[in-house]
Amino acid sequence: MSGAMEGIVTIAVAIVGVAILAVLVSQKSNTSAVVQSFGSAFTNALGVAEAPVTGVNYQINTSYPGQSSGFGGY
Repeated sequence: MSGAMEGIVTIAVAIVGVAILAVLVSQKSNTSAVVQSFGSAFTNALGVAEAPVTGVNYQINTSYPGQSSGFGGY
């Protein structure tokens, strides 16, 4: 790769990095709720996977963080 191409790629990667950082720290992005929903999804998957072994009847929680019922309150 020539020196000019390396410079262009470096600048492009820096722009993408700044864009990702801006989205993560934006007040409109609600990053904490997204992280909570990923944690909830992992917890549900883990509970369902363990249910046959432990014999516990696992109830899947489909509520979004901050809401009281599943599927957006519908």
